[in-house]
Amino acid sequence: MSHLGCYTCWGVPECCWLWPCLAHRHAQVSFFAFVGGDDLQLCILIFVGQNGSTYYNTAALVSCVQSFPERRGPVVGILKGFVGLSGAIWTQIIAMIKIPDQASLIFIIAVGPAMVSFALMFIIRPVESYRQSRSSDDSGFMFIYSICLLLAAYLMGVLLLENMLDLDQSIITLFPVILIILILLPIIVPILLVLFSDPKSPDEEALLEPPMLAATKSMHVVEEISTTSSAKHVVNEKHPNLEVHTLSEGPRDVFRFQARLWQAVTTAVKKIKRKNGPHRGEDFTLSQAMAKADFWIMFFSLVMGAGSGLTVINNMGQICQSLGDDNVNVYISVISISNFLGRVAGGYFSEVIVRNFAYPRIVALAVIQAMMSLGLSYYALGLVGQIYVVAISTGFGYGAHWSIALAAASELFGLKNFGTLYNFLTVASPTGSLFLSGVVASTIYDYYAEQQAKHRMMQTYGASTNLAMPYVTGNNELLLCEGNICFSLTCAVLAFVCLFAAALSLIIVHRTKRFYGQLYGKTRT
Repeated sequence: MSHLGCYTCWGVPECCWLWPCLAHRHAQVSFFAFVGGDDLQLCILIFVGQNGSTYYNTAALVSCVQSFPERRGPVVGILKGFVGLSGAIWTQIIAMIKIPDQASLIFIIAVGPAMVSFALMFIIRPVESYRQSRSSDDSGFMFIYSICLLLAAYLMGVLLLENMLDLDQSIITLFPVILIILILLPIIVPILLVLFSDPKSPDEEALLEPPMLAATKSMHVVEEISTTSSAKHVVNEKHPNLEVHTLSEGPRDVFRFQARLWQAVTTAVKKIKRKNGPHRGEDFTLSQAMAKADFWIMFFSLVMGAGSGLTVINNMGQICQSLGDDNVNVYISVISISNFLGRVAGGYFSEVIVRNFAYPRIVALAVIQAMMSLGLSYYALGLVGQIYVVAISTGFGYGAHWSIALAAASELFGLKNFGTLYNFLTVASPTGSLFLSGVVASTIYDYYAEQQAKHRMMQTYGASTNLAMPYVTGNNELLLCEGNICFSLTCAVLAFVCLFAAALSLIIVHRTKRFYGQLYGKTRT
């Protein structure tokens, strides 16, 4: 269903409406006849088409996390990392094809993802695998991690070569071919597992139980024991004729009695749990999760941390312009690569924390947010190489947010409704950017741009100049701010916001420390 929804939201608007309009083949009968204004028409298409990526993310991420619950950190990191690299990958592929015009480019972008959806809609799904972890799992994920790092380094090298040298078309065509080979290399892992893994009999496979599931069950034994006294009253009320047999009445009667008693106790425990709501590690619905403090603390931590990173990313063009640096494309590419590395590294190191130390995964998020605060403070102080530092730190930190927070959410609130919880948490990033970028950064930038314009006009025309239009120059152009002052105060504010986000993350660490100790402490043995 997610793949069909992606095709509906992505392929249909661009292929049926936007591409014919650009190709001048839709002049007589058009969907746009019902909608007035070119800007509004494009906004509708962008709104509908952009939501197609949500279906891709949900289908792939939820399916893979449910298939590999014991490696959710690396799984989320790898998948979200490739989302960050997708733009650079598409750029290289399009350069190889040599698109003749923009209309053909729109057609390829519309048809390509839709064809991928149809090809993979029966393959990407949760795979039930009740088995213990194998040693080959670690080596398989390490191989995929190596491919990810190699892919990021390759894209960075190709980008530098294309910007520094005038390459021949044959070499430009060769780059995407090598890129496609690197993308397909991870398929070696499942092939080797199928061909060379030791098969287990169905009976042996059925007896194996995931360590995390066993740890979760043992974690709730105390709760079930504590509710046994309440269950006894339910047993007496619901089963007044249930008599207690002794061992002298024979083993068959004892087993029958134990089965009936266990069924009654289980029913009572379920009623009590349904009344009190699920606990950490159990399956939450969105409404149940929204009633928990952990969920909202995590959400606001993402609003501040991810929102700060997205604010810097959205304003990178103006940051470069204010400092007189024309290499905007280079810094955007640095952010893209750093974003990818942050997502991959965040998933890996957070998994190391929970596996080796049985400590809450969110502590990695607090470290990342503190690192972002240092990078933003570096820019606010106006030190040497400030653009590179803020680009790398915010790109890396923004990417790490999603691999760490989403994996932690699946641990705290369960996997059954993970798709709904995941899509709700992703609202945190645009929410934070809406305030931090649309209100804080833009207000500060406009203020200093106005002050600089007033100062220049006073020097040119004197102190009696009429400044009734502070945001427009004599050439009717928007004012531009110059110098480090344009974003230094903004970065200082964002640094403080990231520190507050780190404090919220540490609150979650304190609240969930016991839970992670029970969940992962036994899986280490």
